[in-house]
Amino acid sequence: MKKRGKKALKKKVRGKHVILSLVCLVLGYIMAFSYHLTLVENKHKSKQVTGGHYERTLDLRNQLILLEQANRKLQREYNKKQAKVLQIEKELSKEEEAYSAIAGEAEKYRMFLGKVKVKGPGIQVSLADGEYNPDEQNINNYLVHEYHVFKVVNELYVSGAEAVAINGQRLSSKSYIVCNGPVITVDGKQYPAPFVISAIGDPAVLESALNMTGGVRDQLVNDNIIFTLEKKDSINFNPILGS
Repeated sequence: MKKRGKKALKKKVRGKHVILSLVCLVLGYIMAFSYHLTLVENKHKSKQVTGGHYERTLDLRNQLILLEQANRKLQREYNKKQAKVLQIEKELSKEEEAYSAIAGEAEKYRMFLGKVKVKGPGIQVSLADGEYNPDEQNINNYLVHEYHVFKVVNELYVSGAEAVAINGQRLSSKSYIVCNGPVITVDGKQYPAPFVISAIGDPAVLESALNMTGGVRDQLVNDNIIFTLEKKDSINFNPILGS
């Protein structure tokens, strides 16, 4: 009786173990299936989010590339326009310099022709007849002649004088000087000695040109001419009237 009871108990226990094992197996399968399904869903959702973000990034990158290309194109056009503007500015600058030079030359010609009023610093040279010497038979050796005046006037012009006048009579390109005994005639007007020659220009330059060794002053003094020179802060010349 005891042996049968033990066998029945063992069978009953084994049956419970089998049922429990089946239950655990089913639960394990359900849990594994559920976990796998969760992973698949999460992966699918992750792919959806990542794909949308990638498309958005790609679109923005393409827009950026297009903007950079447009910017480079505009930059090249800007550089071309800027180079053209610089070239135009250089040409205008050259033209302005040319016009300025022409205007300066025209102003010099107007002053030389005596068409405009001139004012500025300069020098004043006085040429007077030499003292009479009874032993000298030729009185002309002590008189100022037109060639003495010409030497002074020519030296002044060569040294950069802007305008020259003799005894207030302004000279022009058509002026003429003639000696008539003790007087000289300038453009038809007679003037007695002393002859005052005024010139507008750089006083230091004009003075140095006349006073250089062996120059105009020395030549006139050797001809018994009384030569005096004075610097002037301001000299005025009016325009020459007439045609």
